[in-house]
Amino acid sequence: MIHNNFKIREIKLEDNPKIAQTIRAILIEFGVPKVGTAYADKILDTLYEAYLPKKAIYYVIEKDGEIFGGAGIKQLDNYKGNICELQKMYFLPEARGIGLGSKMIDICLQKAKEFGFKKCYLETLPYMKDARKLYKKVGFKVLDERIGDTCHYSCNVWMLKDL
Repeated sequence: MIHNNFKIREIKLEDNPKIAQTIRAILIEFGVPKVGTAYADKILDTLYEAYLPKKAIYYVIEKDGEIFGGAGIKQLDNYKGNICELQKMYFLPEARGIGLGSKMIDICLQKAKEFGFKKCYLETLPYMKDARKLYKKVGFKVLDERIGDTCHYSCNVWMLKDL
């Protein structure tokens, strides 16, 4: 899928180093703690492999061979119910504010429905205001407490959307 000259496609093995570098750069840009967030995730360097299981998928945003961000859907960790998590949705500045976030969420949630999930969960930070605004716009509601256990204990805004 092409949107504003950016291509949204499924992750490939060779994307692993680029997407890991991109996500870490974005997290540093926002001053996100390196512990208790996606920055410290063991799977960050192996996203392709992490999203190989059934009912999991990760997409990257690419332009001219460069990776500008991504997002994925996967079963919510340490939770037995039929809830997925919107994970690792981060975009470099060049990919922000042009509709890619809405498009990426739409693609991910459509895939979540195809996988049979009934709800989608996410975690974020209070100062990621544009992201929270987008999540609310597409129907995510703020929760009073976390569900599951993603090990992202520094992320203290939890949201859920019925699919």
